[in-house]
Parts: sequence; C-alpha cells; structure tokens
Amino acid sequence: MQYNESEFLIETIVPKDELIVSRTDLKGNITYANKTFAQISGYEVEELIGKPHNIVRHPDMPKKIFKELWKTLQEGKSWSGFIKNLRKDRGYYWVYAQISAVKKDGKLVEYKSIRTPISFEDKIKYQRLYDKIKKQDNESIRVVSYI
Repeated sequence: MQYNESEFLIETIVPKDELIVSRTDLKGNITYANKTFAQISGYEVEELIGKPHNIVRHPDMPKKIFKELWKTLQEGKSWSGFIKNLRKDRGYYWVYAQISAVKKDGKLVEYKSIRTPISFEDKIKYQRLYDKIKKQDNESIRVVSYI
C-alpha cells in the first residue's frame, strides 16, 4: 500500500477534554458515532453510520493488534490499547481505546468504544513498537522519502 498524499503525514491532535465515542454491531459496523469522533476523523456522523469501524484503520497498525482485539472481545473480555487511526483526508490521529461489550437482558448486542488522547511519548513508543511488529510479521512498513 502506498500513500503519496502529503496529508498522510499530518496529525490531528485529539483535545484533552474530549472523548471519542462509538458503538458497533457485532460485526464491527458503526451504529453510533459522537460528534467528536466525526470531527477528529474528518467524516460526518452520517458517513460513519453503517460503515465498518475499520474505515479509520491506519496502515501503520499491525494486523496482529486487531486479531488480538477481536479475540479478546469474543472471549467476553474488554480490550484496551493504543491505536493510530486514519482520517478521511488521509491524515492521522492517535488514541487510547477502551472497547467493551454492551449487553441487553444478558445478551451481547453490540460493542462500545471510548477513545482518549495519548501523550507524545506514547505515540513515539507505539509507532516504534508497531513498526517492529509489522516487520517481524513480514507486513509492509511505512517509508517516508523526499524526492
């Protein structure tokens, strides 16, 4: 996968006072998105509803992280971790995500995700870690070059 747009290198900072909130059906399709999610991701709320949540998956994210996420959720546990997301304009933003089950009358009906901002130091730490994981798993890694 190759991204030649300059926006790919532009970060949107998640404000400290904001929570990004969404809910998905059991297959990961967005059923609810708050205005903050829309604003930070660059989409309108209406554009997000019904779309798979991976519409914001950044190619820097190792596949292994999302396999772990879904395995954890399917085991009935909550998952949390650091995620780099892709904006509609091809920029990006980092969050700490907490994802858990929503049950109604004891039956699993959807998942909710609450995301918060992370520190600059954590962004660097996790970018390096994810690059290392992708390299170990023979996934393509990001290369920035100026020609």
